Formats: sequence, C-alpha cells, structure tokens
Amino acid sequence: MKTAVAAVQMSCGESPAQNLAKAESMARRAAKNGAQIILLPELFERPYFCKTQRAEFYEYALPPEKNPAVQKIRKLAAELSAVIPVSFYERAGQALFNSLAVIDADGGMLGIYRKSHIPDGPGYQEKFYFSPGDTGFRVWQTASGAVGAGICWDQWFPEAARTMALLGADILLYPTAIGSEPHLEAAGTPHDSCAHWQTAMRGHAAANLTPLAAANRVGEESQTAPLGGEVRVSFYGESFIANEFGEIAARAARGAEEIIAAELDFAAAAKARAAWGIFRDRRPGLYGALATLEGKLP
Repeated sequence: MKTAVAAVQMSCGESPAQNLAKAESMARRAAKNGAQIILLPELFERPYFCKTQRAEFYEYALPPEKNPAVQKIRKLAAELSAVIPVSFYERAGQALFNSLAVIDADGGMLGIYRKSHIPDGPGYQEKFYFSPGDTGFRVWQTASGAVGAGICWDQWFPEAARTMALLGADILLYPTAIGSEPHLEAAGTPHDSCAHWQTAMRGHAAANLTPLAAANRVGEESQTAPLGGEVRVSFYGESFIANEFGEIAARAARGAEEIIAAELDFAAAAKARAAWGIFRDRRPGLYGALATLEGKLP
C-alpha cells in the first residue's frame, strides 16, 4: 500500500489569520486529492520575521495550547483524517524555540520537535529569536507511518537524517524557508542555492534509502532593520518530494503557490534498506570523531 504525501508551497503575508486560512484551504485541496500526510512551510503564520533583529517579535512566541495555527490544524487534521505537522514559534517557560507540532490524523498532538541547528547570517538571523532545540531528533508513529522531522537548516546536516532513519522513520519531513542571500545580492554576486539545497537532501534520501519531503515558501519579503535600511529575501519555492533513491517524485515551480503530491511506498523502501545492507554494514565504532572533533581537523 502506498502513502500519499503532499507539500504546500505558499506565500505568507502580514495577516496571520489570512495565512492560516490559506494554509487550511490548500491542505483541504491536498486532502481532497487523497493526501494522507500534508506538509506546510516553516513559520507560515507570518512573513519570515528573522530577516533582522527586532525584539518586539518575541511577542509572537506562544505555547502550543495558545497558538492559533496549532489548535486550528489539530481540528483540521481530525476532519481530514490527515497527518499535518505545524511549524510555529514556541514559548516554553523563558525559552523560545522554532518548533514543529506533529499532529496525527485524529487531531492528537503526538509531540514537539524543536529545531536543533539555528542559522545566523544576513537575512536569516535566527539566533536572535530561537534557542537551540532541546528535544533531539525524534520519530513519531502516525496513522500513515513513522514520521521523522527536521526544520529548515536541519536539512543540511546528514547526521540529523541518519539519526531519524536509525530511529525507524518511514519518511523525513522538512518545513523550510529558503531563498536568496541578501549579503551576496548587496555585493553584486547573487547566488542561487536551490540546486545545492535539493541535491543535499536528495543525498539524505539516497544515503538512508528513506523518502523525504520539503515544503518551502515563495515570494519577496522585506523587513526594516532597527537601525534603518531594508533587508529583502526572495523565497524561491521549488518544494519537492523525493523517493528512497533520492529521485524527484514531485517538484513545485519556482515562485508559484502550489500543492505537490506523490505516492510513496514505505514498505518497498524498507525492503530496499534491507537489501542494500547500508544499516547492516555500518561501523559506529569508527565514527567517534563525529562527536569528538567538533569541527576541528585531526
């Protein structure tokens, strides 16, 4: 039996209510077409607010029980009988996290993943807003299979994908917000990271023989810096779904709001993992340097 997976690619405006309504509408369309797992982009309630450092945006952070998107999508997931993870800005005590609430097909919240790798650079100043996640990498058994999830910058780290695969993930999900690099644009040397981004994650799928999906936002967004000046980021979209061999099963257009979907055979992927012997032939005893070098050359 195959599992229908969809990724929603959308732009995000200034109104959280309108963004949530759009996400709901697109999720409904995906479910109407048979989607059992529906992935929404990273922090879709608002424009990507991490482009500059503005302390007033800390007010956006809420615990999951008070976050409108989490609570709305819980009801929607139950209505549609679909698994729908929700990316949101989480307040937990005095800590603030970039988090993902994993919502099962009955509307129950299976748990929360908190983004582990926090980027810091022009246009993506997340260390100002988020503490590094403290949940570790996790996998949840949902109505449509075992789901592992990272968030955006996590998708560049093979260790994250491998850990979730070792925990038994049938699929890896990555809500994301990725686009242009403002500092390169300003220097007159623009760089398009899209092909690199997709290649890195297709490698995760192929190396772990585990399908994955990435949902990106689209649209040009600007934000005024506290000391003046505008920071602009153009989110390119090109969300995609890859099968267990890293082959593209579905890909969205650049810059367009779109829903993509693919049917993935988790049982066939499990057989492929066993047949290839990748996990059988691992040598964990030789990998200690991954934890001890901490980025230093031997």
